[in-house]
Amino acid sequence: MQQISRIGVLSVAKLYAVIGVVMGVIMGVLVGLISLLTGLVTGDLISPIIGAIIAAIMLVLIYGIGGFISGAIGAFIYNIVAGIVGGVEIELK
Repeated sequence: MQQISRIGVLSVAKLYAVIGVVMGVIMGVLVGLISLLTGLVTGDLISPIIGAIIAAIMLVLIYGIGGFISGAIGAFIYNIVAGIVGGVEIELK
């Protein structure tokens, strides 16, 4: 068994940012589809399309930035706690 005693804060933050961007794209597509369906029901397509585009861009940015920040904080806290109680044990072959 090997122990992970420290992890790179920036590397985890970048990984979480990419995961956040992917989640933001998925949520943006869902919000866009719901917005377009709403536009089809009401008969107004222009404002739902504009709203969907703005929402998709905002979701990608918010999820990406939030992922970066939460990844950095999580890695930082992990490093502190791992120094006190020990790191996660993994088996490598």
